[in-house]
Amino acid sequence: MPKMNARFSSLGFACASLGPASTLALGALVGGGWPYAGLLCMTLFVLLMDKTQVGRIASADQAIWLPRVVGVAHFVLLGLGLWAVGAADHLDTGQKIALVAGLGLYFGQVSNACAHELIHRSDRSLRALGTAIYCSLLNGQHVSAHMLVHHVHAGTARDPNSAPLGRGFWRFFGRAVVDEFTAGLQAENQRRKGRAQGPHPYLVYLGGAAASLLVAFLLGGGLAVVVLLILALHAQMQLMLSDYLQHYGLRRASDASGRAEPMRAHHSWNAPRGFSAALMLNAPLHSDHHMNPSRPFPELRFDADAMPTLPRSVPVMGALALVPPLWRRVMDPRVHRYQAKAQEAHGNVMPKTTLQAGSQASGLSE
Repeated sequence: MPKMNARFSSLGFACASLGPASTLALGALVGGGWPYAGLLCMTLFVLLMDKTQVGRIASADQAIWLPRVVGVAHFVLLGLGLWAVGAADHLDTGQKIALVAGLGLYFGQVSNACAHELIHRSDRSLRALGTAIYCSLLNGQHVSAHMLVHHVHAGTARDPNSAPLGRGFWRFFGRAVVDEFTAGLQAENQRRKGRAQGPHPYLVYLGGAAASLLVAFLLGGGLAVVVLLILALHAQMQLMLSDYLQHYGLRRASDASGRAEPMRAHHSWNAPRGFSAALMLNAPLHSDHHMNPSRPFPELRFDADAMPTLPRSVPVMGALALVPPLWRRVMDPRVHRYQAKAQEAHGNVMPKTTLQAGSQASGLSE
């Protein structure tokens, strides 16, 4: 019986990310009630399934095949969606809106998580697939910024994707979009100094974005290009929202020379909800990922005693973060508690005065 339960849970993990893809594909191809079903799969269904035990365990073999399948599903869905909205005539306006909304949520939560998993793999072909996913959503620069900036400077002021205490999401998003692009470009330029290498990665990212826009036009004309721009913006906002949730207010201490302490368990927020975590290939188990960036998603671990935990799932907390006053009311006291707990345990976190200053500097009008 335990083996059967393990198999069921493992199957549920895979279905969490592939089930919505199938429903959304039917929505693009068939129409009817399927576009609405796809949107419900990415919203209400996830909230309900988080109350169950389904999707909590991933098998080791899924580390090999699941990201590949999700990666292929991303491109199939993107092509189908652009065609269905831009060129086909079997969807009415309501169905098109529901389909675009569902696809945007899928690309933002599942495709982004899959691409993130892939760019951390040692296999070149897998890294290329992850990069291609980001490029198709006009966000290729995230590859360089994530690998060369975020994983080096997360939890410090040098990382555009780590929000200080008190900064609302909309203010964070407006700055991070620009700062991530430039920080990644600077890091790539620095890395390439004195080396004879191939094309600059940013040329690849821009070329990939241009190719994605061209394919959109071929599939569905100007309307499909507009839809791609909407989907890309939606997906990038969700990616930034994920970074915002997972690093809000948690800072690494620095020594007199400005060198930050190593990333530890208490430097990232986690959301170990079974189904929503499976939907995003365990990306919400964020502390272990930062301490072990090359660890495949089925092996990521969570320690409730050592790792800060968000009070609800990533989708729920993401919705809360869109209303900064409510977000601060819920999260700022938790940041102070976790920082005090970490200071007691390690004696090396940012001083309380620094936390207060960061909160005051952000203002309360966002």
